[in-house]
Amino acid sequence: MRILLVASAFNSLTQRVHAELREHGHQVGVELALGDEALRARIAEFRPELILAPMLTTAIPEDVWTAHTVLIVHPGPKGDRGPSSLDWAIHEGAPEWGVTVLQAVAEMDAGPIWASEPFPVAACGKSELYRNEVADAAVRAVLTAVHRFATGGFEPEPLDYDRPDVRGRLRPYHEQRYRRIDWAADDTATVLRKLRAADSQPGVLDELFGREYFLHGGHREDRLRGTPGAVIATRDGALCRATADGAVWLPQLRSRRAPGGPPTFKQPAVAALGADLPADVPEVPVSPIEAATRDTWSELRYREENEVGYLEFAFPGGAMSTGQCRRLLAAYRYACTRPVGVLVLGPARDFFSNGIHLNVIEAAADPAVESWHNINAMNDLVEAILTTTDKLVVSALAGNAAAGGVLLALAADEVWCRESVVLNPHYRLMGLHGSEYWTYTLPRRVGTAAAERLTNEALPVGARAAAALGLVDRTLPGDAAQFWSRVRQDAENLSAATELADRLVQKKRRRAADEAIKPLSAYRAEELAQMRRNFFHPGEPYHQLRRNFVHKVRPAATPSHLTIAR
Repeated sequence: MRILLVASAFNSLTQRVHAELREHGHQVGVELALGDEALRARIAEFRPELILAPMLTTAIPEDVWTAHTVLIVHPGPKGDRGPSSLDWAIHEGAPEWGVTVLQAVAEMDAGPIWASEPFPVAACGKSELYRNEVADAAVRAVLTAVHRFATGGFEPEPLDYDRPDVRGRLRPYHEQRYRRIDWAADDTATVLRKLRAADSQPGVLDELFGREYFLHGGHREDRLRGTPGAVIATRDGALCRATADGAVWLPQLRSRRAPGGPPTFKQPAVAALGADLPADVPEVPVSPIEAATRDTWSELRYREENEVGYLEFAFPGGAMSTGQCRRLLAAYRYACTRPVGVLVLGPARDFFSNGIHLNVIEAAADPAVESWHNINAMNDLVEAILTTTDKLVVSALAGNAAAGGVLLALAADEVWCRESVVLNPHYRLMGLHGSEYWTYTLPRRVGTAAAERLTNEALPVGARAAAALGLVDRTLPGDAAQFWSRVRQDAENLSAATELADRLVQKKRRRAADEAIKPLSAYRAEELAQMRRNFFHPGEPYHQLRRNFVHKVRPAATPSHLTIAR
């Protein structure tokens, strides 16, 4: 069918639905919700058989939903209505929630129901839940609804609060008064629920050292204690703040926007505070090995099981600053000294990586210089993986990856993806040529023609399509826990296999042969020459595109690469 996606943003769920529908053979167009007239014009041009809204914060015009079937994806169970569904579910500690696909009518979220799928509410932030359990349930519900529409004869279920399976209700917007933390009285579990319900937007409004900030993210601390509300430690840019019965880590802050002032954006917490952070707050480091055995916050964890090393990294939003790249590189180099034959890289659940940290760059005194430092730090990390010849390295993607993060994954010998993963192996939407040795690793996996198409089309690629292209080696079904269970089993099998030694010998020979044809240093120099121009030349679009991204500037029109039905 011809299906038009209407969305307030081309976010992770919209990309996932886009990729899934294309894999099922549908022609898919996208129209961002930038105005009723633009939507009407797009519908007239595209002539969709079905309109689907995976993520929408505005109403569809009446003349559109009366003339076309418009299906809305709502992140709540049957009967749930309102703009803060997930916020309430997490805030109230719901063990299970749901996603419902309903038909657009005059009253918001009150239309006939085409499909509904439940999901367990994991103990994590709202954005992580959205990209995992919510997205998985949403795709199941969307595919069910699309099939029912395509085959005909299905009568959607009217919303009826007297039905026993209709458990939701109309809820108000989750205002800051519901989110406010009482540091003297709230226990750690309560604080975490409030923080997680506000992540990544809008954050929890709070006061630190006489100024107002929005708090983003929240992680339990198992040992440190202090006066409730006090900032008692820092670690790798995050703050540790005492609760009534323990402490939590706050990785990111966003200063409150002044009336009439410029928009603000999330930054690492210590950087956001700047000189306001008292000098006597101690930095309390934790090694990746220690972090793997504790219930504390750390971006890095390392453990070994059955002759396999696991280096876990988890950066907020998947972005990797210069400092984060360097810390990960140090942890990787340590892992390389360990007596294991197989090394697995990747986070437990969320983003694998999205490349350089645009927010940190935006906040820098000289964004061009910081961009240069950041891309070189990413290159150092990728080079270290590419030149590891005494271990088999596996990238395990339980979550999405984009730009340089995809190329970080491709530096490994094998790439294993959860079936729900979406990859964006391109840079051009940020006005960048790209680096991280992509001109070496991408063509050797998919060929020159496919590499050119992927980078120029700038469209998301689902895991199954990526496997068909050769972009990844294996896709595994199930949720994140099931994915990692299979990863551990397969990694242990690789480590115990008699042919591992032969594979490592072949790997070393192949690296030497590739180096003789064209050294890695040549790929790096060519890519960085282009990137230097992108960063420092006054006529390049990168800096404005970065500002637009960081400050969430709405585009004037739907980008042309999204409008084509493929």
